[in-house]
Amino acid sequence: MATLLLRLAAPLQSWGADSKFETRKTNREPTKSGVIGLLAAALGLRRDDAAGLARLNGLHFAVRADREGSLLVDFHTANRLSERQQKENREKGKKPEAPYVTYRHYLQDAVFLVGLESEDTALLQELETALKHPVYPLYLGRRSCPPTLPLCLGIRAGELLDTLRAEPLLVKQRNGAPLRIVADADPADAAAVPRRDLAVSFSPIHRQYGFRPVREWNTNPPEMPGATEHDAMAELR
Repeated sequence: MATLLLRLAAPLQSWGADSKFETRKTNREPTKSGVIGLLAAALGLRRDDAAGLARLNGLHFAVRADREGSLLVDFHTANRLSERQQKENREKGKKPEAPYVTYRHYLQDAVFLVGLESEDTALLQELETALKHPVYPLYLGRRSCPPTLPLCLGIRAGELLDTLRAEPLLVKQRNGAPLRIVADADPADAAAVPRRDLAVSFSPIHRQYGFRPVREWNTNPPEMPGATEHDAMAELR
């Protein structure tokens, strides 16, 4: 058993799982469907590649919130008609449609440690290579949210939850408060709750999502990496 670790950090992230009409919300932590979409983009999968997505959905998923971030609500104006349709209407002398406002929710300055567990080490190695040399641009939930580096932290030997609990903190904790871990759960687990967060198809014609059982834990923060000596002038001597 092995676990691939990702560091998801950026000025803005948005992981929508319950968005309706003009309000686009974000979860408090990365969704499995969003991370699977990131992996699919890195591999260059088609949006309707059901077999490819099923292979990725088989990964056991968990996320540790090293820094929760704060909520930002922004508004955007958009036109319901394409530029071509707007031009045609102008040529016909029709009055232009008023743009509508959408409210989009983001997480500011959040940092997450994501783990993907599998017995198929070759698959994890394939994903590690793809993340370092992606086919398509990668983003954290929305195209306006590119990740900061490093994104891929490598593969660790061990089970998912043990790896997340042991991995050094990505950012310094101010008060030593417990960290949240949200993970795939056994459907028979009484503490598990269903979440509509399993990507079946990303096709823009007909997006499809299924349910997966999820459970949340609190864990004591591990130690930060020790300080290292650094001589900024060493390379100039």
